[in-house]
Amino acid sequence: MGIITVSAVCFARDGRILTVRKRGTSMFMLPGGKPEAGESAAACAAREVHEELGVVVAPDALRLVGVFDAVAANEAGFTVRATVFAHDDDIDPVVQAELEDARWIAPVVGIDDPQEAPLNRVHVFPLLVGARG
Repeated sequence: MGIITVSAVCFARDGRILTVRKRGTSMFMLPGGKPEAGESAAACAAREVHEELGVVVAPDALRLVGVFDAVAANEAGFTVRATVFAHDDDIDPVVQAELEDARWIAPVVGIDDPQEAPLNRVHVFPLLVGARG
């Protein structure tokens, strides 16, 4: 099974997390994507959220949540290894680039939502729910 390396960002608003869906796919995931050659995980995350959402964040403004392995949402037979960051400032995202949709979802709801990527359901949302409990 191949491994796909990605960086992703958790943006929170009113207890909900922003998840996005790429064009031609059915699952929602955290905004982010694959690094370019020589790019750090934080630089990749910052670049991807700018491309996908028009949101400018400095790589050093990202807080590491963790590195997680999960079944890839949209690439059968692959595992995604995601470096997940959090960003604490309020944002005004605009769906663009390869994105088709975005939504804010409460982690407690997202854990059981089959439209959410395995990374969110298995790792990120349970961690966030546990942090609040």
